[in-house]
Amino acid sequence: MDNSTDEHSTFLTRRLLLKVSAFFWLVLAIPKTVWSFFVREMRTRTVENETFLFDPINGTILWHNRPSVEEPYWLIVEGLVEEPKRFSYKDLRALPQVVQTSDFHCVEGWSVKDIRWGGIRFAEIAKVVHPKPEARYVVFHSLGKTTEFERVNHYIESLLLEKLLDPQKKCLLALNIDGKPLTFDRGSPLRVVSPYDLGYKGSKYVTRIVFSAEQTRGWWTRANPIYPVEAPVPVGRLKSS
Repeated sequence: MDNSTDEHSTFLTRRLLLKVSAFFWLVLAIPKTVWSFFVREMRTRTVENETFLFDPINGTILWHNRPSVEEPYWLIVEGLVEEPKRFSYKDLRALPQVVQTSDFHCVEGWSVKDIRWGGIRFAEIAKVVHPKPEARYVVFHSLGKTTEFERVNHYIESLLLEKLLDPQKKCLLALNIDGKPLTFDRGSPLRVVSPYDLGYKGSKYVTRIVFSAEQTRGWWTRANPIYPVEAPVPVGRLKSS
């Protein structure tokens, strides 16, 4: 009698394992777009170990770990350009400004629709610094230290220059969200908006822009090698699909 009970128990255990295994592979087979969903507002995802307060009135940064130090914000633009330039926050505000409404798509599967961004088209920066013919990519460097990966201790990301200059791609150097200056959680003082790329391609806290002939692996890809350098939003997640 005991042997019969044990055999029956073993049989049920095996059936359960088979069902669990089958469910696991079924989940893997489901297209990633099924898991995407819209949320009402952006979630905060910050990898920086250093945080700060930004004063948009004076264009200054106050570091939380250095409360006695208040410093002006500068955007440095250099690399393969004819005329390297340093922009103050006031300088950026003086450039032609645009407003656009676009969606944000996080690599985690959630999206936020119809975010109202305000800022500068990248073409305005290019007009000032005059990229050299060999410049094909733009590398964005962010404020604040991160955990170091592959000798990089701050957030970096790169985008194709052609994409940044293409009006159809709606790339933006954002200063505002919903008509107000960006907060720290949203990437103040300046962030990259690239609506047709996943969120990790849109650097926050941008303080340095380098024009380059070669693509650079971003911090997110270095820290999480399963994520590729190129990260277009899957077609199934775009509202127009």
